[in-house]
Amino acid sequence: MRQWGTPESLRALLCELVSWHSRTLTEGEVEFPVNLFKKMQDIPYFKANADMLQLGDADFGRQFVTALYKHKEATKTIVMISHFDTVSTEEYGELEALAFNPEGLTRELEHYISELHPEAQNDLRSGDYLWGRGIMDMKAGLAIHMALIEKAADELWPVNLVLLTVPDEEVNSSGMRAAVVALNELKSEQDLTYDLFLNGEPVFSQKPTDTAYHVYSGTIGKIMPSALFYGRETHVGEPLSGMTSSFIASFLTRKMEWNPLFRETDYGEYTPLPITLQQEDLRLNYSAQTPYGTVALYNVFTMKRTAADVMNLFEEVAVSAAKECNEWYAQLCEREEIPSVGEVRVLRYSELIDYAEKKLGKEYLEALKHDIGNNQGDDREKSFRIADTLLINCQELTPAIVLMFTPPYYPAVNTSDHPLVSRCIQKVTKVAEELFHLPVEQAHYFNGISDLSYVNYKDENKGWAVYEDNTPVWDTTYSIPFKEMHKLEGPVLNVGPFGKDAHKRTERLHIESAFVKTPIFVEEVIKEVIRYESKGEVVGADLQEG
Repeated sequence: MRQWGTPESLRALLCELVSWHSRTLTEGEVEFPVNLFKKMQDIPYFKANADMLQLGDADFGRQFVTALYKHKEATKTIVMISHFDTVSTEEYGELEALAFNPEGLTRELEHYISELHPEAQNDLRSGDYLWGRGIMDMKAGLAIHMALIEKAADELWPVNLVLLTVPDEEVNSSGMRAAVVALNELKSEQDLTYDLFLNGEPVFSQKPTDTAYHVYSGTIGKIMPSALFYGRETHVGEPLSGMTSSFIASFLTRKMEWNPLFRETDYGEYTPLPITLQQEDLRLNYSAQTPYGTVALYNVFTMKRTAADVMNLFEEVAVSAAKECNEWYAQLCEREEIPSVGEVRVLRYSELIDYAEKKLGKEYLEALKHDIGNNQGDDREKSFRIADTLLINCQELTPAIVLMFTPPYYPAVNTSDHPLVSRCIQKVTKVAEELFHLPVEQAHYFNGISDLSYVNYKDENKGWAVYEDNTPVWDTTYSIPFKEMHKLEGPVLNVGPFGKDAHKRTERLHIESAFVKTPIFVEEVIKEVIRYESKGEVVGADLQEG
């Protein structure tokens, strides 16, 4: 008898998974895969085939889990992907102690219903949702995958299934980046062909009022072009003797915010416009010295553009911003009859590092990266510190705008035109209509960022090399296995449960969607893969129709 074969038992499983605190970069994230590993050992197949269940190392003591169900006659393999880390819980306020207790939180919220926005109030009254941190994003997807691999092994489905669940999707995706190597090793060791990468991320609304059920045939890309602005320091009593980095930064930030040049469109879908994620000066304390170092981090979504394409466009905008800055400053110098401190130049980080190596030596650069890499702080902060230290030692290049990339980078992936993906979506659409009268809409790009970005990587022009050359922490504290990703060829698809308000206090999961509908949809996708032949035909399979 299966452990998770009913909606009730699947709900209990999910509540248990949510109760295992796994906020990114906490001890709970380290403990979660160990607990999950033990849980998966209770499945009879993995009791009998212990070597098919593995823990793999990511970073900071964190691990990912791989579980392979292998049928001796199967020729198809599906990789089911999820992440188990969650964002923090401070916004729950006095209810924070219940954030990981879905049943308890859902009951207790009735006493706080007046604090919720109107849509959330209606959903709470309906009784159709379970509430809690990580219940939607995305432990429900993991629970569904666990139930299906248990069912497949119990019923001996003629397919190979790899369950992969990883840490750190919410920050740097170090779990998935490490798992890419493990997937290739597993593929080689077990002689597998990966026919589909199937993620279980929840359905995200395309706009605030959207309640449609979507399946996704791709995932949007995210990259963060960033800048260090370096001016000339002075005392506030002599403002005309220098140039603040804040002044320089204002020109580029104004041009980057909501800039339609960065918007892409594909299959009638659009990327959100760029926006500033962070802007601050590098001084640690207040002083009467004007700021000479400011950093800005911009968020850019992609569909077709590579890192090289984004950098070229970023540079074009920065050159335009510097031109306006210099013109404005020249007018100031003329009006106030003062000498100029110099024109603002634009250079890529790769140009700065080449200059610095000639001046300071390769050994100095390696020691600098090592020292800063071993300090506290995240990869964004370390990137800016490396560039700032280089400019402090190369002030003849200032005033300047140094363009770079800061982690993380999620390449866009899309396989909408793959015939297997089309057949799977058609199958889900048919079953959803017949069983639940539920219309299904195909979205060509998952709009919430997902670990599917690290499979099926296509970049024939090697635009990734520009990313490597212009990311200060590359190969020190951050890297992306581009070549290994390229080996993981196969179409991608995301089929997950419906929910609302990920990363918010009102995060909630639709009960029927998670425990009744979506498990059927994912099972039908698996069956469709079994029946599918590479030439586009569907053949019979020894499985009952769901």
